[in-house]
Amino acid sequence: MERRTLGRSPLQVSALGFGLMSLSGIYGPANDDESVALIHYAIDCGMNFLDSADAYGQGGHNEKVLGEALRGGRRDKVVVATKFGNVRTPEGKPSADGRPEYVMQACEASLKRLGIEVIDLYYQHRIDPKVPIEDTVGAMRRLVEQGKVRALGLSEAHPDTIRRAHKVHPIAAVQSEYSLLYRVQAEETLKTTRELGISFVAYAPLGRSLLTGSIHGKADLPEGDRRLQHPRFQGENLDRNVALANRIEEFARAKGCTAAQLALAWLLAQGPDVVPIFGTKRPARLDENLRALEVRLTPAECAEIAKAVPPGAAAGTRYPEGQMKTVYL
Repeated sequence: MERRTLGRSPLQVSALGFGLMSLSGIYGPANDDESVALIHYAIDCGMNFLDSADAYGQGGHNEKVLGEALRGGRRDKVVVATKFGNVRTPEGKPSADGRPEYVMQACEASLKRLGIEVIDLYYQHRIDPKVPIEDTVGAMRRLVEQGKVRALGLSEAHPDTIRRAHKVHPIAAVQSEYSLLYRVQAEETLKTTRELGISFVAYAPLGRSLLTGSIHGKADLPEGDRRLQHPRFQGENLDRNVALANRIEEFARAKGCTAAQLALAWLLAQGPDVVPIFGTKRPARLDENLRALEVRLTPAECAEIAKAVPPGAAAGTRYPEGQMKTVYL
């Protein structure tokens, strides 16, 4: 398995990482025993970059599942990434908490749920506009000094925020949505991360399954699936996005691979500082996605694919209106 270094940290991660969010019922029901077995399978396949968050599932469910999977001698085989600060108000609205005292509390809670002594990569999941980023990252830096965290990351952060944070403590990785469908903000952010020597972790690299060839309409999404709340999966927006995804399928057929493999291979070809993390609940899908590492795209092919789905072509925002107010801050 190819390895990529996260920023200027010592962390070496698999070129494709495993995003664990879907193991906590986000895209329909998930079985914990099956989830643990799938994490074990991913590790056995050479994947060592496991991405979780305290906000995935009720009561830190996702971290608990990951913690269970790491028992029995697997901890030293993986790079554990988790996140804090993506919270809800008492009224249930999306919010963020970056207070220094909360940073320390959240880390202790995550360590306990994960059953480990140190988190390899600790992200601020959402930027808190009420707290200066210098104060939040200052607290995160203290976690590094205390030996509870190895490297720091930010998620959905604006380039200006990244610069300010990086002055307080080196940021190893910035995580944001990045795919052929949604890449305007990501490509703008990449200019800053590359200047500063920070890796870019691309979540939702398959457009939340739009780029897998498995979604052709609303009927392909199970009842209760959170994606149905996203504008990109509604009405004419969904029709538009499926049409764009069909263009990727055409390229994939010509290349002799699946649409998902082509979409991942395109991201991998953007540079060694880009690390896509995909999510799945099925071993067969994990196998399919990992074969993206075998797909080689020339610069000309990458340019042709990008031209077929130009930046900004996708219809509908990435999140509902309330959640959009919490990203790119």
